[in-house]
Amino acid sequence: MMKGKKAFIAFILVIVTFFLWQPHGNAMEVTDKFAISGILAGAYQYQDVSDASGLENTGRGGLAFQPEISFTPTDKDEVFAKFGFGAGNALNDGTSPFTLVSWAADLEADVENINGRERDYLLTVWYKHTFQFDKEHSLGFSGGLIDSTDYLDKNAYANDEYTQFMNEALTNAPNVFGPSYDIGGALEWDYHNFTVKGVVMQVGENDDLRSFHFYGAQIGYTLITGLGEGNYRINVQGTSEDFSDPQGANFESKAAAIFSFDQQLEEAFGAWVRFGWQDDKALINYESLYSGGIDISGKIWKRENDNIGIGYAYLSGGNSGIDKTQVAEAYARFMLNEVFALTIDVQWMKDDYVAGDSPKGFIYGVRMTAEF
Repeated sequence: MMKGKKAFIAFILVIVTFFLWQPHGNAMEVTDKFAISGILAGAYQYQDVSDASGLENTGRGGLAFQPEISFTPTDKDEVFAKFGFGAGNALNDGTSPFTLVSWAADLEADVENINGRERDYLLTVWYKHTFQFDKEHSLGFSGGLIDSTDYLDKNAYANDEYTQFMNEALTNAPNVFGPSYDIGGALEWDYHNFTVKGVVMQVGENDDLRSFHFYGAQIGYTLITGLGEGNYRINVQGTSEDFSDPQGANFESKAAAIFSFDQQLEEAFGAWVRFGWQDDKALINYESLYSGGIDISGKIWKRENDNIGIGYAYLSGGNSGIDKTQVAEAYARFMLNEVFALTIDVQWMKDDYVAGDSPKGFIYGVRMTAEF
């Protein structure tokens, strides 16, 4: 196992060195129809917690590498594949006392036996065809191994665990259940400032070791004002009846609705909110989410590619014994060059349970990311 990890890290270093020799650190165009890109992210987090029986103040690290391949035989067709490799699981390996993970990356355990399919490392592979009716009107269909979060619950300031907030609560809505990396299809309709997206997936395995169907849809509107661009989205999700109820006697479906808004506030600031609810027929950790935050551009200190993010999330418990969870996070991201970025991150978390310990504490982190 140790030899395998060393070989993996050596492979990563070779790949990154190769891409650093490419101009501008952007996606490498092998031909005008074939391109390779990707992201490499490593992080170390240290937790300082209390009211967490049996768990100590300690630190862990993790590394994620996701290369991508894109082939566009025509301007209306694309074949895309993304792979995921990981080394270590940071604090997500049971070291943390919290229900939500402090780094929502796809780490070592996440890229093996994906969704119980006995498939490792291959995250997505899909074909997309787009019908372009005019400059501001298009309809696209995708099918293959897809990720529902590529289409649903988007947000300009709180949607990327590799370059923005690290905590699960501030990346996507943890009270919904959009699956990743399984068989499905997606529809994307763009008409001027309106977008409509739909996703259908058949997922190999949930926590009850049952296969299930997922359905999701999102309506979005982009508004351009004197403040800048704003995006306003309504997202609904549902599943088949394959999730255990609180008593473990029957299987129920899941249903949820999420609102996700982001708005530029002139050149140097941005704000975002995400809130929503899910029903509680099935066993769930959280029933509702209320979150929001601000983004501060490095234009203020004359480094326009830097930024600071500050966010907070309040989640009310469902029917699994959690009363509520609170998450606050602040990060500062500094672009070192056109490839590498360094992020300093601080999180505060608290889980209140109906009975027993209610852990709380700080998590301090540093993250290095290379995009190519």
